[in-house]
Amino acid sequence: MSFSKETKRELCVSEISDDKGKISLAYGMVLFSKYFSPKAIGFTTGCKAAAVLYSETLSALTSSIVDISCTLTKRSEKKDIYTLSVPNINDCAGIFDYFGHVDNTPSLRINRANIESEEYIPYFLRGAFLVCGNVTDPEKDYHMEFVVPHMNLANDLSRLMSEIDIMKNEPNVVRRKGSYVVYIKGSDLIADMLAYIGAPMASLDIIQQQIYKSVRNKVNRQINSETANSNKTAAASAKQLRAINIIREKRGLGYLSDDLRELAELREEYPEYNLRELGEALSMPISRSGVNHRLMRIMEIAEELGESEK
Repeated sequence: MSFSKETKRELCVSEISDDKGKISLAYGMVLFSKYFSPKAIGFTTGCKAAAVLYSETLSALTSSIVDISCTLTKRSEKKDIYTLSVPNINDCAGIFDYFGHVDNTPSLRINRANIESEEYIPYFLRGAFLVCGNVTDPEKDYHMEFVVPHMNLANDLSRLMSEIDIMKNEPNVVRRKGSYVVYIKGSDLIADMLAYIGAPMASLDIIQQQIYKSVRNKVNRQINSETANSNKTAAASAKQLRAINIIREKRGLGYLSDDLRELAELREEYPEYNLRELGEALSMPISRSGVNHRLMRIMEIAEELGESEK
């Protein structure tokens, strides 16, 4: 089951005891349905819980009959699609009127009289999300959107959302395939919005995924850094070993002073050691810079011996 569908299921089981909250919820659902007019009301969804809540809430408030039909998509997908409709045109007109809309209005707009006060905005947005919303799986991306059939309605929704305390900026609105998409991005904002409309578990999932990604990225950076350092150590060690081999072949390691000879023998024995580890392994431990200075001296001696043979 998709993350978006799981979120909608959570929203559907979140109870509303306040009648004004139920009105706000129902209004959000019908207003953002694919069809909302005096002649037709309905939408389609892949979430059974949303379909049942839509039908039960609207019927309870308006005493209208809401039909639910189910069809199965391609066998490969195996997804049930639920189509909801109000079959009686008189019921459609009654519902349209119940929420304060009139037939001759040029385009649908949010009638804020159905949202008693600021405390009922979450229920209204919950209803809107259940019928036209989607949220991306946080394992893939952070994106939450409402696909709205009318431009003015989309702009109204964007402005309403911008009034919420958790919103820093007004949501973006873009046109997509004949519809208008109101969307927000960012893990923190989406997590806050889901908690705000009544899906705290979905919100927590996003927060946990954000933490997981942060830790994973930190570990990856550390591994990459350690790998890069290991590669540098290996490359430097190879150059040092070649220099030591030249000295061994030309003069023997006894040609070196005691401190340089000890370091050369240690490098041959532990080619994987970094400078700090080499310094700590000496009979008289020295710093990284001290080890580096001695190794540079060994390489200079090897270069001098090589030049003297030409």
